[in-house]
Amino acid sequence: MDLSSSGDVASVEVREIGGSKGKGLFALRKFKTGDVIFEEKPLVCCQFLWNQVYGYLACDYCMRPLETAEKNARRLTGNQDITVPYSQCCIVKEENHVDCPFCEITYCTDECRRLAWEQYHQNLCLGSSAGDPNHPLEKLQDAWRNIHYPPETASIMLIANMIATVKQAKDKAGAVHLFSQFCHKTVNEEEEIAHRLLGGQFQTQIETLRELTARALYEDYLHHWFTPEGFRSLMALVGTNSQGIGTSSISAWVKNCDLLDLPPDEREKLDNFIDKLYDEMERETGPYLNNEGSGLYPLQSSCNHSCVPNAEATFPYSNFALVMEAIRDIEPGEEILVSYLDECMRNRSRHSRIKLLRENYLFTCTCPKCEAQMDDPDITSDDDENMEEDNVDHSHQ
Repeated sequence: MDLSSSGDVASVEVREIGGSKGKGLFALRKFKTGDVIFEEKPLVCCQFLWNQVYGYLACDYCMRPLETAEKNARRLTGNQDITVPYSQCCIVKEENHVDCPFCEITYCTDECRRLAWEQYHQNLCLGSSAGDPNHPLEKLQDAWRNIHYPPETASIMLIANMIATVKQAKDKAGAVHLFSQFCHKTVNEEEEIAHRLLGGQFQTQIETLRELTARALYEDYLHHWFTPEGFRSLMALVGTNSQGIGTSSISAWVKNCDLLDLPPDEREKLDNFIDKLYDEMERETGPYLNNEGSGLYPLQSSCNHSCVPNAEATFPYSNFALVMEAIRDIEPGEEILVSYLDECMRNRSRHSRIKLLRENYLFTCTCPKCEAQMDDPDITSDDDENMEEDNVDHSHQ
């Protein structure tokens, strides 16, 4: 089970910094704008359950899309007559796809199937019970879907994958230690985060989720994770540390098309086709066009927030591999900072930003931008009120 980070991780260092932040990630060398700071794979990840139900097909291990760009376009537009040009630019190779021989969950390659089986899938494989609504895992997933409606920000299967990973690990203590490195909150904060994750009307159903998880995956070695307090801690860990993952065969195809050396008239024709395609997809499907899920990344989770970040997480390989890129120059010894808010929300008032960060992450931002705007009125405009809930960057939740 290889759960290590990749890339030039010797160029960064996690340091304890005390206070409410606890720890942070610091540069050990200079990074210029556009440089890759580090790459890493998640300890665990999973697709969101409603995203899966709606037909978004992703590899169960690495989140790579399983639909060709053409099939993806046809489903998202509802138009089965669409023909996507330059098929050589599609990253999806259906001939490489394989199913689990027992439950028929699909992987993009046999390598992903093997890695999933070795790390966690033996404990999550439903075998011939796949689709049986009475199976404990099916009941757990159904309960989560009935509690956590779209747009999704987390999944109970992230916790299930954590438990299954420890159960299958030869070194169980080592596997538990890997998950213990993520930031933890106080008892009161854990309860607040867990409740926020489910929403006010579903707060009482944490116990239902705990009981269903125990029924499906109980392990004596992890008995502390299955207590009410331990399970709430798991919910808070996921709510605080999970990073959103989005992959799309259409966006990967568009990116590859941009690299084609085409005559001007062909380029114009292709660009017009792409513009029209995105218009049709948005009209038919709305803004949610990607395979969406979340994962736990040790280095990324060590990055603190700033409303003026110097780095951002990207997914250039159309799978779960996270690449942290510098979006401005970073000096040796400088803290690597990301934003928990999307770009639109970062441009709202200080009051709106702090309100949203407090509600979702339980801290008050003291970044240079917020400090400089301390004397601004503590009011929230009507536009801010309407946009706040839609503009949290759940990629870090």
